[in-house]
Amino acid sequence: MQSNGAINKDVIISIKGLEKSFDGKIVLAGISLEVYKGENVVILGRSGSGKSVLIKIICGLLKPDKGSVNVLGKQMGKLATDELQELRRRIGFSFQNSALYDSMTVRENLEFPLVRNKKGMKRNDIDNAVSTVLKDVGLLSMIDSMPSELSGGQKKRIGVARTLILHPEIMLYDEPTAGLINDVQKKYNTTSIIITHDLTCAKETGNRVAMLLKGKIEREGKFEEVFNTNIKEIKDFYNYNFITENENS
Repeated sequence: MQSNGAINKDVIISIKGLEKSFDGKIVLAGISLEVYKGENVVILGRSGSGKSVLIKIICGLLKPDKGSVNVLGKQMGKLATDELQELRRRIGFSFQNSALYDSMTVRENLEFPLVRNKKGMKRNDIDNAVSTVLKDVGLLSMIDSMPSELSGGQKKRIGVARTLILHPEIMLYDEPTAGLINDVQKKYNTTSIIITHDLTCAKETGNRVAMLLKGKIEREGKFEEVFNTNIKEIKDFYNYNFITENENS
């Protein structure tokens, strides 16, 4: 397990007694979790276990039924629209499908959040910001390419770069490739939550791992600690999902 970031005990995300149901079906059944500054926390769970719902509540896309979620000192679910928008500027999202604009070049995709969120930036500053973040993800040579010319792994990296260009304090990753996360943590001093079912990614990137089972965090700790158990569902998850080959990124 990697521990590249400088972790301290400043709580960046605090979740207490979180519950969420849809049409009477319980998805989250009382989750409590604290995420510290500079830490990578991996949330593991089967498809449908509530990982994505948890992420959406953390960034304010969904409201909890019960419990509290505090992000960067703000109580989610109780913020006015402008307060929520301001908070989201401090949170970066890395989506599974990269969410690039197909009609824009890589350069234009990266310029878009700067022009939208940092009005009045000079042209030279925008160019420098784009070049720097592309160097950080190893894709400066693709600056004038269209998304259709990129591989799946390259699209994910550009998606991460577009998020990092605003220097977020928190990164939320949805099924990422492992390669970039530790570098991002080190260079940008991010605090991250990573949702995945890929145990290779979890082992390589997580300072701490939390295992979601039946709407609750059943096990939490270092990777080896979480899977040192006789709980059948967790053993089955491990045996089914551990991928030993390196994933291309």
